[in-house]
Amino acid sequence: MRDALVSDLLDLGVEVLTSHDDRTRAPYGAESVSVAPGDQVWRLWADLASACEVAWVVAPESSGLLAKLTGLVRDAGARVIGPDDETIRIASSKALTASKLAPFVLTPPVWRPGEIPAGHVGPFVAKPDDGAGCEDTRLLPAAPKKTQLPKGHIVQPFVPGDAASLTVLRAEGRTRLLSANRQRIVVENGLFRFRGVGVAAIEDHDRSLAAVAEAVVAALPGLSGIFGIDLVLGEDRSVDNPVVIEVNPRLTTAYAGLRDALGFNPAALVPPFCAKLPANAGAPRHVEIAL
Repeated sequence: MRDALVSDLLDLGVEVLTSHDDRTRAPYGAESVSVAPGDQVWRLWADLASACEVAWVVAPESSGLLAKLTGLVRDAGARVIGPDDETIRIASSKALTASKLAPFVLTPPVWRPGEIPAGHVGPFVAKPDDGAGCEDTRLLPAAPKKTQLPKGHIVQPFVPGDAASLTVLRAEGRTRLLSANRQRIVVENGLFRFRGVGVAAIEDHDRSLAAVAEAVVAALPGLSGIFGIDLVLGEDRSVDNPVVIEVNPRLTTAYAGLRDALGFNPAALVPPFCAKLPANAGAPRHVEIAL
């Protein structure tokens, strides 16, 4: 994600300032500050933000990291690309997200451990309420007892079907589905593992997935920039409506293949970097990202 975004911004003539773990290489073409264990990283990020006009924050929602980093750069005076603070707060919680989505799209209920209504049978999915991706996400054959899960976990019914995601642009009052992606998710020893994504692997001929993106924005109108929606598709979308699992209020792994899939620079769609794009870009092509 980092290298793809840096490359896209550089191609638009943007001067890019970022940071990198000193155990990894710096992104090519950007000015990047290395971060070593023991460094005062939040102070470093605040200094970087104060030197920037625009900040595009990419961080996990876990433990409030995305919200904290976004607040830091806003306080530094940088223009932030992405959702407003309230939307980040909601999308960082599975329970809050489900409560906002439920009137607009199909989404599974969220329960606290020990509070699953009688009559519901497994399998169930347990995950951190503020987790990101497949972090500590478990498949359980039966309802767990309250003491079986770590503090902060929530429980949902398992939704069978094909794991998918949407990469969506919200800008200038318009919502645009950029790609519908097939996620490679496996279950190993009861834990979900993310193994990659087929960017633009799913076609949306009837625009039902574009309609899902519109409905999610109606539920969370503070969404902005490029973000992701995780969902489950039935084998026949004309019969089984898509079920939205969560909203990722930031770039996701799919962005790494988005430019190749679209055939143009997706960063050019996002204010303040908007540039003139081909009038007929054509249908996206499938790009595979394996992890």
